[in-house]
Amino acid sequence: AVVSTQSTGERARVLDYSLQKQLRPYMEKIVPRASIYCPDFIAANQEARADNILSGSKQNMMTRIREDIRDFKEKKNLDKVIVLWTANTERFADIRPGLNTTAEELLNSINNDEEEVSPSTIFAVASILEGCTYINGSPQNTFVPGVVELAEMEGVYIAGDDFKSGQTKFKSVLVDFLVGAGIKPVSIVSYNHLGNNDGKNLSAPSQFRSKEISKSNVVDDMVNSNKILYADGKKPDHCVVIKYVPYVQDSKRAMDEYISEIFMNGSNTIVCHNTCEDSLLASPLILDLVILAELCERITIQLDGEPQPRRFTSILSLLSYLLKAPLVPAGTPVINALFKQRAS
Repeated sequence: AVVSTQSTGERARVLDYSLQKQLRPYMEKIVPRASIYCPDFIAANQEARADNILSGSKQNMMTRIREDIRDFKEKKNLDKVIVLWTANTERFADIRPGLNTTAEELLNSINNDEEEVSPSTIFAVASILEGCTYINGSPQNTFVPGVVELAEMEGVYIAGDDFKSGQTKFKSVLVDFLVGAGIKPVSIVSYNHLGNNDGKNLSAPSQFRSKEISKSNVVDDMVNSNKILYADGKKPDHCVVIKYVPYVQDSKRAMDEYISEIFMNGSNTIVCHNTCEDSLLASPLILDLVILAELCERITIQLDGEPQPRRFTSILSLLSYLLKAPLVPAGTPVINALFKQRAS
């Protein structure tokens, strides 16, 4: 059965009861629209919650998403719509010629109902075809090459991937500090447990792998920045663990151990423990990403000698400051160090 956002808020129990009561008049009339459910892309344990879904082929579902965007824009009397994915983490999709390496291939694959086209990619294509900026807040590879090419062809902005809110944001500061100070991290072990539906979905190996990739790659540019410490090019051992513990609900626990080599073959160990409300850390990022994306839509640049102003490239790497696995234009270095991101 379709439920209101008020009902889902009561189920999630992120907000205390008194605040839920105050928000009830604003939330109880908001009912989510039907969405795309492809069981192969998310954990099997999500099936019971998939009760408000679209039917038909992937082409039909994409058409319905496009209609929903237009309908929402018209009914709310909006100038523009920005679409941001906050749904479940999907497994990584295959990337191969004939499937999704070009815009034409991808559109044909959707029309042919190819199984390997993910729901988030269908949302991205629908948004781009409607001229709407699309932001991916989860770690899966939504932006296959065909999506990027389509965005460039249509002159639409895309940004991603995966909200950078807690443990990873802290890591992107600490490792940058250590490497910059001449202290060589050689082992980084990050353990998490949480009890919300994100944790439940991530308890499946394929979905966890998507998250593991986005969390693990965060230190690469910092390591590569110091060729003296890492003369042999060997990266630190980096292990990420996520466990589902229903009792703690949205109160995520993150524990990290950083072991570094120091002077005269010594070692230094830093251990951190962080308890945070997972959803309450991510929610402001959603607002910031949408606000910044809308601002970027209104910015044009004109350099000396250029005949007319131009917009940014379709990939909004400017938003990387808020994301774990920055999407950048081809040939552009990926920067994860937090303060370098902010400065750039």
